[in-house]
Amino acid sequence: MTEGSISKKILLFALPVFLGQLLQQLYNVVDSIVVGNTLGKEALAAVSSSGSLIFLVVGFINGLFMGAGVIISNRFGAKDYNRVHTAVHTAIGFGLLSGIFMTFVGVFGAPVILRWMGTPLDVYPNSVLYLRIFFMGGLGNVMYNTCCGIYQAVGDSKHPLYYLIASTIINTILDILFVIVLGLGIGGAAAATVIAQYLSASLAFFKLTRIDGYHRVELKKIKIDWEVLKQELKIGIPSGIQNSVIAIANVIVQSNINAFGSIAMAGSGSYAKLEGFAFLPINSFCSALTTFTSQNLGAGNPKRAQKGARFGVLFGATCSELIGVILFIGAPVFLMMFSKDPEVLAFGKLQVATESLFYFMLAYSHCMASIIRGAGKTSVPMFVMLGCWCLFRITYITIAVNIFHTIRTIYWAYPITWTMSSTIFTIYYFKTKPLKISKL
Repeated sequence: MTEGSISKKILLFALPVFLGQLLQQLYNVVDSIVVGNTLGKEALAAVSSSGSLIFLVVGFINGLFMGAGVIISNRFGAKDYNRVHTAVHTAIGFGLLSGIFMTFVGVFGAPVILRWMGTPLDVYPNSVLYLRIFFMGGLGNVMYNTCCGIYQAVGDSKHPLYYLIASTIINTILDILFVIVLGLGIGGAAAATVIAQYLSASLAFFKLTRIDGYHRVELKKIKIDWEVLKQELKIGIPSGIQNSVIAIANVIVQSNINAFGSIAMAGSGSYAKLEGFAFLPINSFCSALTTFTSQNLGAGNPKRAQKGARFGVLFGATCSELIGVILFIGAPVFLMMFSKDPEVLAFGKLQVATESLFYFMLAYSHCMASIIRGAGKTSVPMFVMLGCWCLFRITYITIAVNIFHTIRTIYWAYPITWTMSSTIFTIYYFKTKPLKISKL
C-alpha cells in the first residue's frame, strides 16, 4: 500500500472486501426471505429486532481489534517485522479471551436487554431463542474478525473473501435445510449462522498458521504481550466505544420502533436489509482507508496518505449515493421479497423514502472516521459519534416523538445525525490536518 498507483492500490484492496460484504449481505437477504416467507412476519420481526443488540456486542469487540489492525499496519509499513509478529500473536491471544466473553454476555444478557428494549410479547420468545443460539457462535465470530483483520492490516483482502465465500455458501445451504426442509424454525436459522461462523474462523486461522509471511501465527507463541495489548487497546477502546454508542442509540431507536408494533418492526427490518447494500462500499473503503493511511504514515509518507484519503472518500460516498438512488426508485419491488403484507411494505417504503437519498453523508462520515482512525487518533471519531449519533440522536427522538408521534419522526433521526457528524469531521480534518508521520 506504500508504493504504486494510489487509486489502483485502494481499489484492489477494497474490491475483495466489497465482494465479501456483498455475499454476506445477499445471505442476510436470503435469510430474511426464508424467515419472512416461511415463518411469518412475527419471526421476521424477531430477527430484525435482534440486529441492534447483536451490533451492540459484536461492534464493541470488533472495535477493540481495530486497534490491533492499526498497530500491525503501521509497523508493517515501517518494515518493523519483529514487532508485527508480536502484535499479531497478542491480537490472537486477546481474541480467544474476547470470544469467550462475548459468548457469555450474549447468551445470558439477551433476555434482559430485549425486555429493556420493550420487545412485544408476540416477538419476545423467538427473539430470545434466536439471540441465545446466535451468541453461542461468539468465539467463532470474534476469531474470524481477528484473523481477517490481520490479513487486511498487511494489505491482503483476498483471503478474507475466500473464507466469507465458504461461510456464505454453507450458511445459505444450512438455512434452507434447517428452516424449510427440517422445520427447525427461527432456531434453525440461528444455528446455521453459528456453524458458518466457526467454519470461516477455522479456515482463516488455519491459513495464518501456514502462510509465508511476517504475520504468520505460531501456536507456541500465542500469548499476550501486555505492553502491546495496552497500546492496541489505547487505540481500539475508543473504536469499540464508538461502535457501542452507535449500537446503544440504535437499540433505543429500535425500542421506539417497537412501540409501533410488530408490523412496524418487520417493515423496518426489511428496510435494514436493503440499507445493508449501501454499507458495501462504505465498509470496503473504510477498511482500505484505515490500512492505507496507517501503512503510509508508518512509512513516513503523509502526502500519499492525504491523496489516498481524498480518493477514498469521494469514491465511497459516490457509490453509496448511487445505491441510495436505486433503492429509492426500486423500493416497492425490493421490499416485496421479504413480505407481501401491505402494512409491512408501507413502513418499509416510508423508511426508504426518508433515508436513502442521504447515504452519501453516511458514507462520508464513516470514511472520514476511518482515515482519522488510521492516523491513530481514534478518540476523535469516538467523541464525534458519541455526540452526534448517540446523545443528539437520543435527545432528538425523545423530544420529537412526543411532539410528532409518527414513525417517520424516528426515521429522520438518521439523516439529521449523519449530516451533523459529516460537518464536524470536515472542520476537524481541515483545521488540525491529522495525517502526519507516526510510529506506533
